[in-house]
Formats: sequence, structure tokens, C-alpha cells
Amino acid sequence: MPSSAQLPRRALTFVLVHPAWHGAWFWRKVTPLLRKKGHEIFTPTLTGLGERSHLAQPGIGLDVHLRDVVNVLKYEDLSDVILVGHSSSGAVITGVADRVPERIARVVYLDAFVPDDGQAVLDLVTPDRRQALVRLVDTEGEGWLLPRFAPPQWETIVRELWGVSDSADVQWMLERLGPTPVGHFKDPVCRANPIAEQLPRDFIRCRQFSNPRFDQHAEMAQRSPLWRYRELAAPHHAPVTVPDQVAELLLQLAS
Repeated sequence: MPSSAQLPRRALTFVLVHPAWHGAWFWRKVTPLLRKKGHEIFTPTLTGLGERSHLAQPGIGLDVHLRDVVNVLKYEDLSDVILVGHSSSGAVITGVADRVPERIARVVYLDAFVPDDGQAVLDLVTPDRRQALVRLVDTEGEGWLLPRFAPPQWETIVRELWGVSDSADVQWMLERLGPTPVGHFKDPVCRANPIAEQLPRDFIRCRQFSNPRFDQHAEMAQRSPLWRYRELAAPHHAPVTVPDQVAELLLQLAS
């Protein structure tokens, strides 16, 4: 009989949810590392983004993005899922967990917003930042899309805010980033399911990204018995800059 050290690691199921302005392509460096270990990976693209950008229209809100992920879990018949969200998609995974907690084993917030019941992503940014974002919707987003900044400033954001320094990575991202329906940011999350509130949760803080709100989430995770807390010495876009570290940490948390 083989020893425990010789037994193969149990195959896990990860569902990785990208942030605003991105698509499933955001996880391109992480997914092969997890699949190489024998795990099953799903990376849904939220409606109106990435390869589904042609579906963008004013009626898209957070509810549509929740259904994008819930339907993957439902139609792929997934269970014991490690549900991972980055940045703004902390709101998405929170809502998904509330709707189908029976399919989820862990909820992992990778440098992500953690909204309370009735909160939206826009409620979790500073008032001046919120005003700037709303102004962008009106001036650049036709009243329903949220670009982060005007197109010439995207490279500055990618390099200086998100911490992506490799020129090939920067170019790869600039060719794929796009506006996000503002409902993703302004629609509130529902946290009313008591079963969902008992799910194990993890918060991963990328310490090379300055964000007071994420620091607050990190402090909360360190105090709560339902949370585990980990750190990466990495910028905000760790799945792009240090995918090997992200993959290894996800496997540690899942096991």
C-alpha cells in the first residue's frame, strides 16, 4: 500500500473570476500551472468584457455577472469549488457564494473588495475616487460604461498602479483591456444567505499595491475565525507578474 507521501493529490476545481476591464485572459499565466498539477480550472468571462465585449449594453449589471459565474457552476455541474475573485470581482464572488453556497468549498479574495450586505464596489472607494469614476462614466462612457482613464493613460495605469513592468506583458494587456458596464461597480451585493456566511474565506493581500480599503479587509481577515489571511510580496496584478506564486498559494489554501 503506498505511503501518504506517495498518494496523488486530490484533484481540485477552481473557478477564477477576473476583475473589471479584463477578461478570462487575465488568468492565462496561472491556469496552466494549476492544470499541470491535475486540477480543473474554469475562467468565465463576464458579459460585456474580453471576448464577450460585443455583448456590452446598458442593461448589464452585477446580477448578469453573478449569473455568468453561477451558470458555469450549474451547467458544468461543479461542486467543492474554490471560488477566486480579483479586485472588483470580490463583489462577484460574494454574490455568487450567497446564491449557490452548496457548490462552493472556499471563497478566495485575491487583493479584492469584500462588500457587506447592500454595499457596492463604488461604496468601498474613497468619495473623491467615486466622484472621479462617476464623472468618467458621463464624459467617456456614454453614461453606462466605465473606462478607468482616457485611452492614452492606460499604460500609466498598467505600469504604475497595477505594477506590470514587463513591456511584453504591458502590450499584451493594452491590446485586451476594455470598458466595463457601470452596473458592475454600482449595484449592491446581497449577503442574506446564512449558509453562505459560514463558508471558509481567504484574503490574499498584495503588499506592493497601496490601497487603504484592502488594508482594512486584511485586518478584518486576520481578526475573524472564518477567514485565513495570506500575503504576497507582489503588485496588484500578481496573476500577471508572479503567476507561479499565485498558483502555489491557491493550492496551499485549497489543501
